[in-house]
Amino acid sequence: MIIKKYIAKTEAEAVDVARKELGTGVVIMNVRQIKKKGFFGWLSLPQVEVTVALEEEQKETGEPRVRVQKAPTMTALEQLAAKQKEKEATESKKEIKENRDIIMESLNDEKNPNALEEKLDSIETLIKKRLESADIKEEKKEEEEPHEEENEQMKLTRLLYNMMIDNEVREKYANQIIEEAEKANKPNMPVDYFLTNIYQKMILRFGQPAVITPAEMGPRVVFFVGPTGVGKTTTIAKIASKFCLEEKKKVALLTADTYRIAAAEQLRTYANILEIPCKIIFTPAEIEDAYREYSDYDYILVDTAGHSHHNEEQKNNTNIMIHALENVDVEVYLVLSATTKYKDLTSIADTYKEMTDFKIIFTKLDETTSLGNLLNLKLYTGSELSYVTYGQNVPEDIDRFDPQTTVKKILGGGNI
Repeated sequence: MIIKKYIAKTEAEAVDVARKELGTGVVIMNVRQIKKKGFFGWLSLPQVEVTVALEEEQKETGEPRVRVQKAPTMTALEQLAAKQKEKEATESKKEIKENRDIIMESLNDEKNPNALEEKLDSIETLIKKRLESADIKEEKKEEEEPHEEENEQMKLTRLLYNMMIDNEVREKYANQIIEEAEKANKPNMPVDYFLTNIYQKMILRFGQPAVITPAEMGPRVVFFVGPTGVGKTTTIAKIASKFCLEEKKKVALLTADTYRIAAAEQLRTYANILEIPCKIIFTPAEIEDAYREYSDYDYILVDTAGHSHHNEEQKNNTNIMIHALENVDVEVYLVLSATTKYKDLTSIADTYKEMTDFKIIFTKLDETTSLGNLLNLKLYTGSELSYVTYGQNVPEDIDRFDPQTTVKKILGGGNI
């Protein structure tokens, strides 16, 4: 993996230089403002330092690396996990919570939030204290239960693995991340180097958010699909509000949810507040008519009926609607709740994958303390993450997906 820093007047200029040198596959790891050093440094304009990362395979080919799945084997990490299960449940939970609190305290240093190096600088000391504490516990058990000598690296590996599992990251994904970091690790490297490596590997897996942007010609048509109760209508209102109020764009709202009168009325209420058009769509032909009517608009946002992914009739209706427009720049966003079980998330995603490609919006982040499913579904589907919501306030409670913040929460627990 290649990690480099670029300094320019603006973030955009620095990223542009990075992409020209390393390619378009670079991932932004960190952004911070800096001032020139020296006596007259305070007179100069601030500059922006951007830290980017790139897998070496991408630099050579320009394409993301395709990983070949290896046959399952009993890794050292799996052996550690097996040993961990032998411990008493209460002691394990207490250890995970203590470790999580310690790392969160260092990761959430708001005094200098943009400097990755400084955020991770004190973790080595904190981790060592925790590992020393673990040594004392092991010494007490040494006479009763013989065991292999466990070095500092292995203890840190177990600690980070437990944190990911505690935040509901799937075991196979946690194993992959740990194994890749171990391969890149060098003997006798400091503790925080390994932690930083895992942090970067997870950010690279998440990638950058894919948000709604204007179409090259005509309005951008965006369909929002997903099960009932995940907050599609409220999410559409938040996005429409930001486009209208912050970006001064022309937005039209359509709803194909003819099953719930309340949903249509809710969307119409938001449209009235924003003073933008809102129409109910019953047939594919009406979508074509609306597209022609709003041809001079920037965005047409379409709410679809929420339904069980097992309901074949409603699935077919949704499929017909999202493919009603030919030769039109259409995007589909699958809206999911972060509180949904992983098995259900994959089943829902599989259903919509049969219809079309999509980007993912996660809602209700304020209702869960475990964000592992965001990483799980990203790796399961290969679809890009776009927005996250964390409340009912319109338009405040929505943001672009932030991979850095999410990784910190997964490694340390707590709410966004």
